[in-house]
Amino acid sequence: MSLEHVSHKTISEFAKEKVNLPKDRADKFRKQARNLREKLEDYLKEHPDFALKRMQLSGSLAKGTALKTLNDIDVAVYVGGVSSSIDLDDLLEYLEEKIRKAYPNFSSDQIKRQNYSICVSFRGTGLDVDLVPIIYEDKPDWRGFLVSQVDGSYLETSIPLHLDFTKKRKNQQPEHFAQVVRLVKYWARKQKMEVDGFRFKSFMIEMILAKLCDEGVDFSDYVEALQAFFTYIVKSNLDHKIIFEDYYKAKDVGEFSEPVQIIDPVNSENNVANLYTRYQADLIVNAAMEAGDAIDAAEFAPNKTLTVQYWQSVFGPSFSG
Repeated sequence: MSLEHVSHKTISEFAKEKVNLPKDRADKFRKQARNLREKLEDYLKEHPDFALKRMQLSGSLAKGTALKTLNDIDVAVYVGGVSSSIDLDDLLEYLEEKIRKAYPNFSSDQIKRQNYSICVSFRGTGLDVDLVPIIYEDKPDWRGFLVSQVDGSYLETSIPLHLDFTKKRKNQQPEHFAQVVRLVKYWARKQKMEVDGFRFKSFMIEMILAKLCDEGVDFSDYVEALQAFFTYIVKSNLDHKIIFEDYYKAKDVGEFSEPVQIIDPVNSENNVANLYTRYQADLIVNAAMEAGDAIDAAEFAPNKTLTVQYWQSVFGPSFSG
């Protein structure tokens, strides 16, 4: 029988103290993003034919899965009047020009071009907002073409549908789904800092946990939920295709040649893990195996000191139990 030196409650308290973005900071970030959007909406009332059609908060802050380390936020900007065949540099130049027109009170050094976005910096708070362009061609559900931050290619996406996808899983397990996502992201962040070549993007983590949620895995005990995640990684070896049928049918998904296949829930033609090699997948599997073994060992450790040491191998030295 487990001695329970570290329990669900322990992990929950650790998450609140070390992992989660505090509510006051999250509210402040959302307010600044909202201010940007409201300024654009006011401008659009006077310039209805303006190329920027909509701004929408996206990423982890919008989904409620942000970590305490968050210091910038993503806002999708829907751009009309251009084709998805436009060159990336031309698109960013076009977007920067429109942003400066929409926000004339911003100084030149507050609006800067990045590799795949336009960064707007807020003085005082130091918050950076990355405005990510989505080429909008009047498709329903705000479907448009997003510039991939991996390789600069254009991918069809829908920010509202992605947020709705996450919301459905959060509604299935209120509080717990988002919390387990944050815990796993925190673990992955530690691995990136410690293991050369390790990468495991947040969207892939979210999709795997969404699959487990859909299969009925109970996330209300964080120790068990984490173990379920690591067990899935090890048993599947990350070579099982993951498909969701929220917005299309499984039969609509084609064949992919990549070793890891996690299909975008709003675009059946997009494998979100398409750039992951078998070597990189093996690094994830090995790290998951070590984490799962540590959790198993912690459950039956004879004293709290040893239990905490096992959990520190998962979450790092900030975990005190």
